[in-house]
Amino acid sequence: MASASVIQKKSNFVVRFLKPMLKESTLAVGALLLLIIVLCSLLAPWITRYGPEEQDLMAALLTPSGQHWFGTDELGRDIFSRVIYASRIDLSIAIGGVLLAFLLALPFGLSAGYYGGRIDRQISTISESILTFPSLVLAIIIVSMIGTGKTGLIITVMITQAPQLVRYIRGFVFQIREMEYITAAKAAGSRTLFIMVHHVLRNILGSSMVILSLMASEAVLVAAALGFLGLGVQPPDPEWGTMLSRSRSYFTQTPHLMFFPGLAIAVLILSFNLLGDGLRDYMDSKKR
Repeated sequence: MASASVIQKKSNFVVRFLKPMLKESTLAVGALLLLIIVLCSLLAPWITRYGPEEQDLMAALLTPSGQHWFGTDELGRDIFSRVIYASRIDLSIAIGGVLLAFLLALPFGLSAGYYGGRIDRQISTISESILTFPSLVLAIIIVSMIGTGKTGLIITVMITQAPQLVRYIRGFVFQIREMEYITAAKAAGSRTLFIMVHHVLRNILGSSMVILSLMASEAVLVAAALGFLGLGVQPPDPEWGTMLSRSRSYFTQTPHLMFFPGLAIAVLILSFNLLGDGLRDYMDSKKR
């Protein structure tokens, strides 16, 4: 009976937590789209008929049908299977790269916003100098230096996104560093590290999650652009940008080769944008 009571309390907490979030239609739609993509990537071996690298030259460039839902490419590979398996790579690049960028930018953003003065000027000068380069140009330079592949793209996303996150985190800290609870913690003799972790960081995580979800969509676009330019994940591994690049030669003959990878990129970017906008509206104190 005790365990049943604990389970009931936990379920009630989850319902109270999710109910106001579900009222935000933008947040709900974005989360649903992202959940579908994540589930498809996890369940890829069970929802696809063919392997992503399985070739059948006799069935090359087939249009969508009951046998091949998205058709086949120039090597007879099933496009549906490749699009589904490619979601694993693109999701890992977007989410992994942005999370690593956040971890890299966090100490610099916290220090710049909390201490201000000389530390803020030095960190801001470095981050702003990096931001003077267009993100795609900087990504091309970095991936050319460290190499292509999924690992190289994750590192590229991390480096290109970190300076932006430093600026955002710095701004969030500026907004709360003079709050009463921060002043009270200082007056109580709390250590600076304790204040930054338990008071500052906890209160900027929500706003940071909104920025991270929006930056993940930018990371998807950067990864796809690098793949399209031949600097991303290399064949035969499936990746949406690489698939778009290889299908250019067959666009007039079989446009579905470009349509389905392009649609997948658009849906993933849309899901991250809707999720970010929904989280922003949900956290808006005036709306709540």
